[in-house]
Amino acid sequence: MSRNRKICVVTGTRAEYGLLAPLMTLLKRDPKIDFQLVVTGSHLSAQHGSTIKFIEQDGFFADALIDLDLKDDSVLGVAHALGRATSQIADAFTNLKPDLVVVLGDRYEILGATQAALILGIPIAHIHGGEVTTGAFDDSIRHAITKMSNLHFCAAEEYQRRLIQLGESPQTVFNVGALGIDVLINLEPMTRDDLVSVVGVALGSPLLLVTVHPTTRSDMSIPEELEELLRALENFAESTIIFTGVNADPGHLQVNSAIKKFVAADPLRRVVHDSLGQKNYLNLMRVADVIIGNSSSGIIEAPALHVPTINIGTRQDGRLRADSIIDCKFERNEIRTAIVTALSPAFKSRCLTTNSKYGSGNTAQVIADTLTTTELITQKIFFDTL
Repeated sequence: MSRNRKICVVTGTRAEYGLLAPLMTLLKRDPKIDFQLVVTGSHLSAQHGSTIKFIEQDGFFADALIDLDLKDDSVLGVAHALGRATSQIADAFTNLKPDLVVVLGDRYEILGATQAALILGIPIAHIHGGEVTTGAFDDSIRHAITKMSNLHFCAAEEYQRRLIQLGESPQTVFNVGALGIDVLINLEPMTRDDLVSVVGVALGSPLLLVTVHPTTRSDMSIPEELEELLRALENFAESTIIFTGVNADPGHLQVNSAIKKFVAADPLRRVVHDSLGQKNYLNLMRVADVIIGNSSSGIIEAPALHVPTINIGTRQDGRLRADSIIDCKFERNEIRTAIVTALSPAFKSRCLTTNSKYGSGNTAQVIADTLTTTELITQKIFFDTL
């Protein structure tokens, strides 16, 4: 009689967990799977909202907690956190003995988990590989994770081709769409009154939902980028502006400080939350008049909700774009013009016919089925396309 397959999911951020949750639910319920969970990164950081609480509220409990001590947001501090992630997650894997490790995305703590699994000889399944984001060092991390992984679940045909171009065997690369679309399809709607109680301000119109992270590859400094964005937003004094928390990239303390100062100048119309949780955030996105910033959620999820996106700067350069997205630089006049355009009736009407570039759902089930049935092989052979 064969034993259950031990599958260990690693999560390090609120955004990535929100995408993984449907897959984790399927794996946890599968009687043929022994589900394991490693929680690390900003989930365990008070300054990022201690988002492990959302994981536990959903009924998941960690088999290992890896605290990376994220107080130092310098590039050296992040490099040290990567080292701690590799070392401590290796210890966790040694104790848990998983047959397969599942990771998503391009964060440095996920790179640490992948490095640990590689050295320990544990097969790796990677979700959201093959994408390009030239404005962040995450781009290089994502491709590095690809080369260490054994199974690949990408979000679009173009990304599937790129993974094969990187030397991954076509038999190991699956185009399954984005987990974020699954989340939207199954999202429990909230009323505006419910959302008001969550965010703490009245949801006036227009409603601007802003998520901005440090650009780790940019000619502008982080304070310069924030200055341009916030000066542009000052032109919309009658708007309700909701900021969501910043990730743990180098420079996040500067971003947080600038946003909190901006919010304090008009607390009746502006608010910032370290973390809203996936359900609250996506429901706010559903009712927002425009999504603003440089988060992947404006590229992947917002178009599926037919909500305009203002994508600022280079952080998301290279990702597939829907017609509902307006790209602009971190320049106050460009940002202001883009917001005016996005709020116009003509552009809003255009967004109503937007089609997602990232599949139509059922992604979690396809991934779960593949993880439970595919033969696990650690020995990789470079696949030449020529």
